[in-house]
Amino acid sequence: MCMNSYGQDQSVKDMSASATKEIKKEKIDSGKTWKTGGLFNLNFGQGSQSNWAAGGDDFSLSIASYLGLYAFYKKDKYSWDNTLDLNYGMINTTSLGTRKNDDRIDLLSKVGYALSPKLDVAALFNFHSQFSKGYKYNNDGTKDLLSDFLAPGYVLLSLGLDYKPVKGLSIFVSPLTSRWTIVKNDSLSAKGLYGVTPGKKIRNEIGAFASISYITDVNKTISYNGRLDLFSNYGHNPQNVDIMMNNMFVAKVSKILTASLGLNLIYDDDVKLFGPNHDSPALQFKSLIAVGLSIKL
Repeated sequence: MCMNSYGQDQSVKDMSASATKEIKKEKIDSGKTWKTGGLFNLNFGQGSQSNWAAGGDDFSLSIASYLGLYAFYKKDKYSWDNTLDLNYGMINTTSLGTRKNDDRIDLLSKVGYALSPKLDVAALFNFHSQFSKGYKYNNDGTKDLLSDFLAPGYVLLSLGLDYKPVKGLSIFVSPLTSRWTIVKNDSLSAKGLYGVTPGKKIRNEIGAFASISYITDVNKTISYNGRLDLFSNYGHNPQNVDIMMNNMFVAKVSKILTASLGLNLIYDDDVKLFGPNHDSPALQFKSLIAVGLSIKL
């Protein structure tokens, strides 16, 4: 009986030790401070025809790529969220040649300190530009340079409150924001494009800023990633709010094949390139529907 009792006690001790190890392991795992990852999409489109009575281009090919990376830090009351979104796309047709149809660089970094479980005081940094030159194509076959890397480029620093009512939703509001518009291209800055004084390459604005971002799974196969940025310049037409909105829906077709829908809106009162005389601001809209490869990083 004694040996039996001893064996039973030892078994209980072993189970207790094993449970303690599991608890310690769970504590270590739950204490991870960094969460990193990303997504890479490569989308293709192709069309061709020969002796087609309805007309159209004999050949067209489009390639669009997207790389999204994130790094989130969380420890105690401190958090640091970082996202980088890169888009680039080209289209080639028989009649028009090769043109760019997508180009975007967007880096967002936000440091926060929790005042409550759903509210942080936070500092936000944002950089926005493009990779290569953009043109306006004229009917006579000529083209005019409209943009380039850092022409424009936007740098924004903001201090405010970050409200996170539910998972995936962030509402950042700031009454104190400084935004710099950079036009490093000499010919574009000489024209005073994007709000800079003609001949100057940097313009600074002080104003109010809000950024609403939302990431969610609509269902098992469809996900949504969107962001709305609003900026009002205290010193010049504060009622004319600058708007930048990016929306991306992605549907999984198979393990690596996806279909995506991108919808982007921009309104900037200082981008006066539109209208009959090409000297007025306007709401800019872009949509892109694509099917291609998708790889989680």
